[in-house]
Amino acid sequence: MTYESIGFKIENGIALLTLSRPDRLNSFTQAMHLEVRDALQRVQADKSVRVLVLTGAGRGFCAGQDLSDRAVDPGAPSVDLGESVEKFYAPLVLTLKNLPMPVICAVNGVAAGAGANLALACDIVLAAKSASFIEAFCKLGLIPDTGGTWALPRLVGPARAMGMALLGERIAAEQAEEWGLIWRCVPDEALMPQARAMAEHFAAAPTKGLAFTKQAMLASWDNTLEQQLALEGRMMRELGYSHDYREGVSAFIEKRQPHFKGE
Repeated sequence: MTYESIGFKIENGIALLTLSRPDRLNSFTQAMHLEVRDALQRVQADKSVRVLVLTGAGRGFCAGQDLSDRAVDPGAPSVDLGESVEKFYAPLVLTLKNLPMPVICAVNGVAAGAGANLALACDIVLAAKSASFIEAFCKLGLIPDTGGTWALPRLVGPARAMGMALLGERIAAEQAEEWGLIWRCVPDEALMPQARAMAEHFAAAPTKGLAFTKQAMLASWDNTLEQQLALEGRMMRELGYSHDYREGVSAFIEKRQPHFKGE
């Protein structure tokens, strides 16, 4: 597929996916959804990839859905928004959550609506100091989709999640860090260098262990303590037989840097 709405490259174990419709604040169209889906399929198929970085081009990360991409005029036929969620946004979130590697989001500007919740679907969110998060759905008579109603209360608690969803106020990156909505707020000029350094760290890390960590964290919301302990036991048993565990122990004992294969 030839990409017109995104940038995508794989280099040294790092996949970089850039939403690239800067004139529209990287808002989603159906065409962009299809390009992102194709790129993520390439990430899944390429065994050399050990980390994914998601960011946006220009002055914004993502303004959510491009409303001009579908007919919403009062006199036009109704649009089935549920179909849009089921066909595009839900599979996108699930793909990011299920990728067997860390997913870093570098939020370079405003992240609004589905764009905010797309960022929160990633494993680690870095945000430029000038960035902000807006749950703008309430201003359109909608609910926070793209996993927003799931992620927000888990990240910031029910009171702040409800306020964000019902008021749609702008949450600055510094405040987002204070609330635990994101991992870290950094100076604008440091955003991509820090995202790159983190990606390089993950590209040399024991990827399977990181993937299992993602799975275990997500499973914990539905499991009892007993179920979670059993899951930890199964995962530790499998990881204990891996090359990377043996290499990590050997490197620790020999006081050298480990050379993980990510298998």
